[in-house]
Amino acid sequence: MSRRTEYYDDPAAPKPNSLVVAASAVVTDGQGRILLQRRRDNDLWALPGGGMDMNDSLPGAAVREVKEETGLDIEITGLVGTYTDPRHIIAYSDGEVRRQFNVCFRGRVIGGTLEISDESTELRWVKVAELDALPMHHTQRLRLQHACERQGGPYLG
Repeated sequence: MSRRTEYYDDPAAPKPNSLVVAASAVVTDGQGRILLQRRRDNDLWALPGGGMDMNDSLPGAAVREVKEETGLDIEITGLVGTYTDPRHIIAYSDGEVRRQFNVCFRGRVIGGTLEISDESTELRWVKVAELDALPMHHTQRLRLQHACERQGGPYLG
């Protein structure tokens, strides 16, 4: 598996060689906990999500990625925001250096069974009060902050 290194506002970051459209989802349970995965490629906690395929819609990509990474079926219930900051660079050990355009949705579970995929080492339902204690990249924390703030409209950035 390729290793992943994320940079934010770092002048030493490598220059991007790809632009990837991606979707992620803030999936909550009946107790208000948020579903997170510990990524195998960088050992950080993150929302489930990933790149959009040519036959996906953006909401469809979020649903597919959650299923692939957690085993759960979800339905999209809203939009957290758009995340297109050019200061966020993701470098992979295989040579890909991406700038990512991520649309983050809200979702709720409608079926499936929670199970770890080959992309993660752990899955966990996390209480909002416990989020700060988990190691995660700034950009993931920002999406969670926006989801928890429940602003009047989606974040556009």
